[in-house]
Amino acid sequence: MNLILFEKEEVTDHHVLLLDHRAKHIVKVLHSDVGDIVRVGMVGGAIGTGEIVRLEKKYPFAADLCVKLTNNAVTHPAIDLLLALPRPIMLKRIFSQATALGVGKIFITNANRVEKSFWESGILDPIEYRPHLIQGLEQAIDTRLPEIIISRHFRSFAEEKLRGIAGDYSHLLLAHPKADKSLSTCLQGKRGRVLYAIGPEGGWVDFELEKLQQSGMRVFSIGARILKVDTAVIAIHSRITQELER
Repeated sequence: MNLILFEKEEVTDHHVLLLDHRAKHIVKVLHSDVGDIVRVGMVGGAIGTGEIVRLEKKYPFAADLCVKLTNNAVTHPAIDLLLALPRPIMLKRIFSQATALGVGKIFITNANRVEKSFWESGILDPIEYRPHLIQGLEQAIDTRLPEIIISRHFRSFAEEKLRGIAGDYSHLLLAHPKADKSLSTCLQGKRGRVLYAIGPEGGWVDFELEKLQQSGMRVFSIGARILKVDTAVIAIHSRITQELER
């Protein structure tokens, strides 16, 4: 945890009282004491410092911080992610990892090879997935939560939603190991926001590939090796970031 985050509702007269894992982190990991300064941020707001004015070092842990927010949140990420719904345990990892890497939006849709039971998972509830997004922000020292957009019906997403947002992006990219174009080739030209799509375990079926391409997505490959979905998210995000920084 590189940043201690708190909600706006937790602030009273510039003080934040921590009674959970954040207080434990201050005691057990940071080994802080009264008078020490820690880095803090408000979810959706600014980053600053918190002076420890009271600290309970034994269970139940507690830390009273006098906070001062001075710096705006980091720049809005230029990359968005589209996923065919992965298995729930993998989605938890993707939420935290993608947030740490930096994404503005995460779109989740259905696919032929997505198991129906995945849609009944509790991880699709904002109450369940929000802590995983917070973990990513704490790691990356950011306060801006990515927007999560869930579309259960693939066809309506591809034909309506995707076409409706296509103009927001300079590049719409679709990962597929059998594609004949590389990622760097597809990213040539103007620079702007990028949306990249990763399919389910087993890949997109031909119908889905056709619909996504009809909506403006360009198919690319990063090699013949087949990666797990969470590995592909990280690998492709890193490659896109490298290309955009050139």
